[in-house]
Formats: sequence, structure tokens, C-alpha cells
Amino acid sequence: MSEQAREAPQRRAEGPLRLGTRRSKLAMAQSGLVADAVRQVTGRPVELVEITTYGDVSREHLAQIGGTGVFVTALREALLRGEVDFAVHSLKDLPTAQPAELALAAVPVREDVRDVLVARDGLTFAQLPDGARVGTGSPRRMAQLNAYARSHGLTIETVPIRGNVDTRIGYVRKGELDAVVLAAAGLNRIGRIDEVTDFLSVDTVLPAPGQGALAIECVADNASLVAALGELDDPYTRAAVTAERSLLAALEAGCSAPVGAFADLLADGQTVKEMRLRGVVGTTDGSTLVQLSTTGPVPETHDQAMALGRELAAEMLAKGAAGLMGERAH
Repeated sequence: MSEQAREAPQRRAEGPLRLGTRRSKLAMAQSGLVADAVRQVTGRPVELVEITTYGDVSREHLAQIGGTGVFVTALREALLRGEVDFAVHSLKDLPTAQPAELALAAVPVREDVRDVLVARDGLTFAQLPDGARVGTGSPRRMAQLNAYARSHGLTIETVPIRGNVDTRIGYVRKGELDAVVLAAAGLNRIGRIDEVTDFLSVDTVLPAPGQGALAIECVADNASLVAALGELDDPYTRAAVTAERSLLAALEAGCSAPVGAFADLLADGQTVKEMRLRGVVGTTDGSTLVQLSTTGPVPETHDQAMALGRELAAEMLAKGAAGLMGERAH
């Protein structure tokens, strides 16, 4: 076969890449950022394909509908059916077990990992009145906010809420709640970070495993696309979120369980020396928390990052973590 004939099918296949995304404003914003980056590394046009997931249409609380995977399954099915070429997820929504047919091709540089408060009258968390009603759909946030309030002699009432950013902030604007807690990353990506009244330090509230990070997924057997998307991978972010998710998996907890985890790099001047992994699990009323950390060399392989998470999970289980996860979905 001549060189020209061999190249022809390849050229015909070089149409736009189809990026599968959820329809929410936040998902569209995240996917738009990734689409721009993919256009730059591949030189190919990228079109967004909107897909509705069960998590988007269900009005139930995440803990009731199983939590894990409700925003992911429809996107993955579209990938496997060949309707889209790659998909973008919020990494914290991904189940911890990766299906063999799909490759986690890239974990780009992470956004701000913190949780934030949007409160009435510009209040910080410490300024909330006693008995303040604070909205969040996350058992992880409830456990840590209640524990933090308790340790500062405050009483708050955590109110379970769902819905998009507009809906959640709307509860505060309409006076139904004193405050809501959201992820900084999402507000940054949709340009609404100026509505935040308090950034909650990771020393106060540990984020969800993988919070602030995106996952770019495609079918595993498309080697050229896996390689192209891999250009967007950030090895430090990947090592950190792998350790966090390994902890979550070893605790056998779904993404709706009250587990927080955060891996960060400890630097000596300009040199990154170690990775510290912190984990927390607690009862939603905040009366009992198991919070531990471990530090080790920066993982250089997937297996080393996984080991860091498993090691901390074992210590947390030894301290009674399993008994605190009653809400987990089976």
C-alpha cells in the first residue's frame, strides 16, 4: 500500500473531537476549559455533547440515590457506545474503581481545594449567630462543620440541600438559610468567587477526596487519544488525588460518605520533599471525628500513591473509623 493510501483513512477520521459533558452550568464551564486545552494540544476542533445523568434529574439526596457514580454513569455509557470521544468529570464524583475499558487519560492541575461559605450579611463562619442554619448536601461537610462549631462553643443546624449553585445560594439570598457551603473550585470556574464570605481552611474542613480536580476519560484502546489527552496531565495532582481516593476506597466508603481527605506537597524552599496525606471521618453531628495524617516521599508511581492512602486508612480503621460511616451507601 502506498504511503498516501495509508494516510487517507487517518485524515478522514480527523474531524472534531466530541467531548461528553453534563448539562449543568458548572459542568459546561469545566468542559469548556478542557475543550480549549485539548484544541491547543491536538490542533483539532472540539465540540461539546451535552448528556443528562441520573444525578442531574433526581431530586433525592445523594446519599439516598447511592452517591457514587450518579453523575458519571451516563457519560461513561456514551463513551463506550462511541457517541463521544472523551468526557470530563469532577474527579470527586468518580467511583474509586476504574473500569478496564476506560482510561483516566489526564488529571489536569487542580483548582482551589477549599470549601467556602456564602453567608448572609457577609458573615464569616466564626460570626454566624448561635443556631445558624447552614445548608449542605454533604455528610462530610456536616461532620466537620458541626465539630468545628462545637469546638468554638457554637451551635449550628446543618440543613441538607441539593441543587445547582444558583439554587443553593438562592436559599441564603431569600433568607431561608443563614449560609451555604460550596466548593471554591466550582465558584471559581463559573466566575462567582466574589460571592464567598469565608474561605474554610483545610485545617478546619478537609475537602472531599479529589475535590477541585477534573478527570478526563476516554476509551482505553484509543492509544493516540490517550496520549494526546495525557499532555494535560499534572503528575503532582494525579499523585495527590490517587492517594486521597485510595484512602476512600480502603475505608470502603462511597463519595457520599462523611470522609474528607487531602494530600499536599511539603517543600523545603524550591524543592518538593514529601507528600502529606490527611484524612477525616466523622458522625454527621460532629460529636466524633477520627482525624489522622501520614507523610512520606512524593509518590513516583500509581502503586506508591495507592499505598500512601491504604496506610492511612488502616490507621484510621484501627482508631474506629468504620463505626462512623453509618450513612454510606451499600
